[in-house]
Amino acid sequence: MTRANDNWGHRARIGMFIVGNEAVPEAEWWAMAPPGVSVHAARVSAPTPWAAWNAGKTAVTLSDDLARGARQFAAMNLSAVVLGHTSSSVVGGKRWDAATVKALQAVIGGTTFVTTNGLDTMAALAAVKVTRPFLVLPAWYPDPTVAAALAYYADHGFAPAGHLRMVPVAKWQGIPPGELYPRGMAVDQEIEPLFDQIVAACPATADGVLIGGTGFRCSALIEGLEKKLGRPVVAANQASLWHCLQKSKVNVPIDRYGRLFMSP
Repeated sequence: MTRANDNWGHRARIGMFIVGNEAVPEAEWWAMAPPGVSVHAARVSAPTPWAAWNAGKTAVTLSDDLARGARQFAAMNLSAVVLGHTSSSVVGGKRWDAATVKALQAVIGGTTFVTTNGLDTMAALAAVKVTRPFLVLPAWYPDPTVAAALAYYADHGFAPAGHLRMVPVAKWQGIPPGELYPRGMAVDQEIEPLFDQIVAACPATADGVLIGGTGFRCSALIEGLEKKLGRPVVAANQASLWHCLQKSKVNVPIDRYGRLFMSP
């Protein structure tokens, strides 16, 4: 029988929680994922972080969207599930990732590997031996989120050698960072200016680049940046896909999306 490719996840099926009105995460994952890996999204509209700490910061309560998605993922026999939201990890702070993974795992059950984008990026940095990354963040991150991201990575042993919040192109300038996303920049991103800004601003003391934000379009730049800068580049969606593939035992090299995918 002759049959066409139906993209069935016979090697791995991965579930991802993503921002409800974003187009970037799925697009980048589908671009990078190897054959035989399928991606299944659950959309979240909860405030950041998507799981709230209790008063003593000993446990978290999953948002309604997370709890609903986790119950649905539980029935799908997935190899891995990722909470794909950089902001939740950095705003949640130290121990938030572990607490949230525990709460999600209790719902999803089975042998499914559960992770967060914060955990994924740190695992990726370690894999490519980056300890002093140049942290690059979206133009729409407000000052408190930028500060939280810097503190988050420093608290986990990856103190940034410098940071850049992308400078928006002319049509978006003059708009406060917190208003860029709701006004439409999330689906109107230009990557060429981002490339130039990273190359111009990356300090010599940085041993790599970390691009945070799963809604931040950048995967097409990874290979070019590595060649230009001569240093590893880790990006949010790239890191989460890599980590999920590793834990799903899908260990195949993937071309054109950075040396991370060549790491053992």
